[in-house]
Formats: sequence, structure tokens, C-alpha cells
Amino acid sequence: MRADNTQHLQKAAAARSERTRRRAIETLDRLQRDDAPVTVAGLARAAGVARSWIYTQPDLLARITTERRPDTRPETTDRTGASDESWQRRIELAHQRIKQLSEENRQLRDQLAIAHGQRRAEQITASKTPSMTQAPSS
Repeated sequence: MRADNTQHLQKAAAARSERTRRRAIETLDRLQRDDAPVTVAGLARAAGVARSWIYTQPDLLARITTERRPDTRPETTDRTGASDESWQRRIELAHQRIKQLSEENRQLRDQLAIAHGQRRAEQITASKTPSMTQAPSS
């Protein structure tokens, strides 16, 4: 029977969790001290932790959101957004492509149905025809 390692596993998990938390807090402190813009993604990248983990830490999340400077959002320029004309053209092209693919799928389904029908017909014919390898019975 194997030994119960639950206690050791729990202890290791708690230590790993504490190291991760300490690393995230130290990184957050450093970023704020350097007056760098702090976001969840930025902190996760800098601290080497998962963004999803940061969202489970209410105190860290509160520090990020309440102490966020107004200039941490990236500036939007005319070059970052597509024009309405561009979006309209993309939508038209997407609809054309969808129609093409739908027609191609219909044709392929028809071809597949015909091939299955032919195969089935061959199987039926083969099962009704006596095999040439068998000796005729008298």
C-alpha cells in the first residue's frame, strides 16, 4: 500500500502559491514605484503568472484597478480603426465566400451520396453473384 503523501502535496502547493503571490506583489510594487502603467496583462507578463490567477486575487486586482492612471489606455488613432467602407467590403467578401463554400459543400455531399450509392449497389451485386472460386455444386 502506498504512503499517504497528501500532507506533503498540500504543503508544497501552499509554498508554491505563496511564492507566486510574493512574486506578483513585488512586481506590482516595482511597476508602481517606477510609475509604469499597470494592467492585469502587464503584471501577469512581468511577474510570470497567469492573468486568470490575478483575477482570483481581489486585493491585487483592486490595487491595479484603483491605482490605474488615466493615461494607461492605449491611444486610438485614425489608423487603428477600419473605416465603415472597409468593414462593409469585408462583410460583402465574407458573404461571398460563405456562399461559395456552401455551394461547394452541397456539391461534395451530392458526390458523396452518389459514391455511397454506387458502393452499396456493388456490394449487393457482389453478394448475389456466385463466386468464381467456388466449385459448382451438382
